[in-house]
Amino acid sequence: MPANSKQRLVWHDVTLFDGHDTLPEPMAVIVAGDTIERVVPMHELDPNESAGCRILGQGGVMTPGLVDCHTHLVFGGSRADEFERRLEGASYEEIARRGGGILSTVRATREASEEQLFSLARPRLEALLRDGVTTVEIKSGYGLSVADELKMLRVARRLGEELPVRVVTTLLGAHALPPEYQDDSDGYIDLVCREMIPAAAAEGLADAVDVFCEKIAFSVAQCERVFEAAEAHGLPIKAHAEQLSNLGGSAMAARHGALSADHIEYLDEAGVNALREAGSVAVLLPGAFHTLRETQLPPIAALREAGVPMAIATDANPGSSPLFMPTLMLNFACTLFRLTPREALAGMTAHGAQALGLHNRQLGRIVPGAPADLCLWDIGSPAELAYAVQPGRLRQRIYGGEPTHVQEQH
Repeated sequence: MPANSKQRLVWHDVTLFDGHDTLPEPMAVIVAGDTIERVVPMHELDPNESAGCRILGQGGVMTPGLVDCHTHLVFGGSRADEFERRLEGASYEEIARRGGGILSTVRATREASEEQLFSLARPRLEALLRDGVTTVEIKSGYGLSVADELKMLRVARRLGEELPVRVVTTLLGAHALPPEYQDDSDGYIDLVCREMIPAAAAEGLADAVDVFCEKIAFSVAQCERVFEAAEAHGLPIKAHAEQLSNLGGSAMAARHGALSADHIEYLDEAGVNALREAGSVAVLLPGAFHTLRETQLPPIAALREAGVPMAIATDANPGSSPLFMPTLMLNFACTLFRLTPREALAGMTAHGAQALGLHNRQLGRIVPGAPADLCLWDIGSPAELAYAVQPGRLRQRIYGGEPTHVQEQH
């Protein structure tokens, strides 16, 4: 976070969404250095309290900086040709037999240097920042060898060092089978557990470990082995689970204290209860649902009734969600999954932070003591972020108390 211990900033008369709810009256927000110092109704603000502060804004809607808690931003190549071929009638299986699908991304990612991957990923990340993101999770998973997975993680770390954004890295070695292990999935899981995870932990490159638990990927038993290896190295866990079928991966992940289970279109009641009992977050990915034209909806009503926190993320990736606009995901979460605008926005602020294990630091909230990661929007109410798909509404983006995106008030 930027070193910014002296600067004091104040915003007046903002409509404030604090990460959970919209507050009922105009508010003032005071930031000292990289921390929110005070949040106070305008009618209670002592004029002397903001003396010496730089007045950075007035009016508009203020939210926490957006948290995109599930992305695959680092990759080589493009799958636009496959997108076109599918629309011309080719099946996913036909494309895969011709060398397409995830393995085409693996080939391109392996062939690319770290510098090339950084140059490709940077504009994708910059697009997220222009739409209000201040924290982003970036997964590996397109290298599928020890050297190439570490290469992806190093690129993700560098993105966080060179751009004004908090980057959380996740090792997704158990994403798919690489060509050299096509007939030996257990052998590949051995590699992930015995070499890949220890290497990532030793270099401090991974903040968490993820798996793809699905019939076309890895079994529940294989994913559990990965989780045990992660736990042995002190790394939190996450799971891609119940996207295409109900294998019970989410419940198993919850038993291991997973931060989140992601996708979860086929999650059943037992899985919902397991997430609730573990305090795990359900991460909804409407971009993939839209791109793949899925029809099985996540169990929103059951999650809501059980009180399971629901996060929203872009799942930005080259195959199933080539979408790099977080506020579009807010709209999709409402129109496709029937979340309320309040639920969707909480899903990309407070609950997104919880899915990354960062909620204890009050990330994704606008409360005293929280990190000063903020967005000021040129809109009339927070619901407008989900209601309209409209770039250019971000007036100010504040990361660690530093303005990183400021445009003139209209």
